[in-house]
Amino acid sequence: MKKPNILWICTDQQRFDTLGCYGNPYTNTPNIDKLAKEGVLFENAFCQSPVCSPSRSSFLTGRYPRTTGCRENGQRIYKDEKVISKTLHDNGYFCGLSGKYHINPANPDFFPQGEVRIEDGYDTFEWAHGHAYKHPSNEYQKWLNDIGVEYKKEEYDFCKWIEKGMDEEYHQTTWCIERAKSFVNSAKNFDTPWMFSINIFDPHNPFDPPQNYLERYTKNLDQIPLPNYVEGELDDKPEYEKLLHQSCLNVNPENIKTLLPAKMSDDEHRYVKAAYWAMCDLIDSQVGKMVDYLKEIGEYDNTIIVFNSDHGEMLGDHGLYYKAINMYDSAVHIPLIIHYPAKLKPRRCSAVVELMHIAPTLLEAVGLPVEAAMQSTSLWNKLINDEKIEDEDVYCEYYNSLKENRISPRECYATMIRNDKYKIIVYHGTNEGELYDLINDPSETVNLFYKKEYSEQKTDMLIRLCNKMAWTVDPLPLREGAF
Repeated sequence: MKKPNILWICTDQQRFDTLGCYGNPYTNTPNIDKLAKEGVLFENAFCQSPVCSPSRSSFLTGRYPRTTGCRENGQRIYKDEKVISKTLHDNGYFCGLSGKYHINPANPDFFPQGEVRIEDGYDTFEWAHGHAYKHPSNEYQKWLNDIGVEYKKEEYDFCKWIEKGMDEEYHQTTWCIERAKSFVNSAKNFDTPWMFSINIFDPHNPFDPPQNYLERYTKNLDQIPLPNYVEGELDDKPEYEKLLHQSCLNVNPENIKTLLPAKMSDDEHRYVKAAYWAMCDLIDSQVGKMVDYLKEIGEYDNTIIVFNSDHGEMLGDHGLYYKAINMYDSAVHIPLIIHYPAKLKPRRCSAVVELMHIAPTLLEAVGLPVEAAMQSTSLWNKLINDEKIEDEDVYCEYYNSLKENRISPRECYATMIRNDKYKIIVYHGTNEGELYDLINDPSETVNLFYKKEYSEQKTDMLIRLCNKMAWTVDPLPLREGAF
């Protein structure tokens, strides 16, 4: 029997709570919800960086960002790093990708042709870093040109922070799915297992869904809840968050709006959330079409489907937008679903886990050994045997990952440890930090870092953080002898 295929759907900047299966009563996500109901839904999965490139380099290799060399957006992953697609390719898999990749620099000012690549194993590489015209190698834009459709967006007069994006038929999300369909339709004719990465750019800002998806929310705008923000909560939080509250971010590229959360009205906050949710609804619609297509061509039963995002979006929570050095759950708690009814019983896994488990788990799922370089473990045996998965201390790191220019780069280093009870974040180079009691304050509003009555918990979490930082040392090169 042919080894199982892998369809890996990765969105960009999608929070865990954007899906009905994670408790959102407003969004319309029946297709992903069905995958979750039939598969394994991880309720508490966390990324290893709140920024694109470091996070992607991590879950694609099973190694921590600083180990891969890709600690920052715009930084190259070490050329000898081995992403999972390369391992699968070297073991007979036909591998393809559509959409974003971003484990190497893609800034058009410095890399005008497109993203730099290592030997990644992708036989088909239909790359499109985003929607807009930036690179001549953007396959989505080339497709629009071929069919004679002009890429355009329109401003709304009722809210300057959101835009009318391309209609669904011509949207980058739709294009990603259509390229995946083409790939698997060809692959099914060969006695070769396949792996395809659908890397959708949405719901990454700018917030620009198709108009018909936005209207579903704007018709009932007043029912959309405001962000999780308590006036005055930033008073005892790090100085950098106060700066971000005034302007998120003043270092943004031209195509990304410089949001001013401190000056936004309630309706403006709701419009942004409506647009963000609408982008998630569009993703769900297209995921449903992809699943239906797998069933239509007979590839569904033998395909492992993974759905996750690289990191979250602050979306106004704590008076912040986008992503930055912040490590609130809004930024680091992401959806993770593994669907394979042929082997996996439906379950909701409540364990606190790291996103890095995906790569080793998939290797073991297809009968391959976990790479010795990987710093994470496979969960496959526990999943197929329906065994309990234990909580772990999840680690997240930020090493000047967005090249902020407000303060010294050495003060833009932060690391986090989170378990099921507490979270601690240390801002290195400063005396600032955050400590949250997740049982009594799950919204992360009250910072306990400076409160003496929590010194015992703070010390325990600092020791855990120190241990985890030691355990993130690269296991390579492997020891070859006793001395």
